[in-house]
Amino acid sequence: MNPLSFGRRVQYALESAVFFLFIGFFRIFGVDTASAIGGFIGREILYRLPLSRRARSNIALAFPDKSAEEVDAILRGMWDNLGRTAGEYGHLSAFRIAGKDARITGNFDRIEKVLAAQNGKGILIISGHFANWELMPFAAAQYGIEGGVVYRPVNNPTVDRWMVNARIVNGLKDQIAKGPQGTRRIFTLLRSGKAVLLLADQKTNEGLPVPFFGRDAMTTPAPATLALKLGATILPVRNERIGGAHFRLQVHDPIDFTPTGDQDEDVYRLTQKINDALEAMVRANPSQWLWLHRRWPKPGDKPRSRRGREAAARQSLSGAGAAVDRDGSSRT
Repeated sequence: MNPLSFGRRVQYALESAVFFLFIGFFRIFGVDTASAIGGFIGREILYRLPLSRRARSNIALAFPDKSAEEVDAILRGMWDNLGRTAGEYGHLSAFRIAGKDARITGNFDRIEKVLAAQNGKGILIISGHFANWELMPFAAAQYGIEGGVVYRPVNNPTVDRWMVNARIVNGLKDQIAKGPQGTRRIFTLLRSGKAVLLLADQKTNEGLPVPFFGRDAMTTPAPATLALKLGATILPVRNERIGGAHFRLQVHDPIDFTPTGDQDEDVYRLTQKINDALEAMVRANPSQWLWLHRRWPKPGDKPRSRRGREAAARQSLSGAGAAVDRDGSSRT
């Protein structure tokens, strides 16, 4: 690893100072008040930032039939949720699934039942940036689910260490950073009949162009590839904020898929089913999903992976074939 430049060290130091200043500020208050203050900051201040333009555009593209007022309501709700989530980072130990102060409810027993039916094979629990997305691994660990959670390291190493430690203290101990070493750990856990939790809703240029809200979105094929290779079941889970700093985790039915034997086609089709499951969860409560991601490619973006390029080529040929079927001749 190359040593950090002086400018980068200064940058990280300033970022860390701001981060811990906010954590300390929110810790002055109880979790409910911290969440409420964060929500106010989100919907009244952050909502007005230029960054909202991307989120507003994404919402309008996903829901072309919604009015400008409806799009704006989803946008403001998203910022309220995001602000609350930020305020709750200083109180992660408060989120429990049992006891008089329980703040997370859900049908966790479904995870246990699916694991029991796997005959020693593991499960992939997939979700997205819904409500406070940090809490799914907390609930799993408290319920007794064994496994690990995949995460993308924060660029700032000081903030990243704090985040990883907070997740270990409150949730699953096996924190798996994305990368080759992390992939090996995922294989080990799934082969041992354990659970692996991951968020599958972000854009990746190394992924596949798979429809999401009717438009191709660069999507990671990793969950589908792992499931097909190891016989793991894919289990979608959605976290929902049900009032203030209280949440409900909904474990959905496992994704039903029968492989055809064509590896590339199977990966693509299963990835499509994953996107369909995520889309359904977003539609259930659009204001609680993080619309700030650059989820869809910009004009001119092309897949970087071989599988992604081949999938794009197949889709192009399929579209041309459909045009011939409709018109009786190819279009130019």
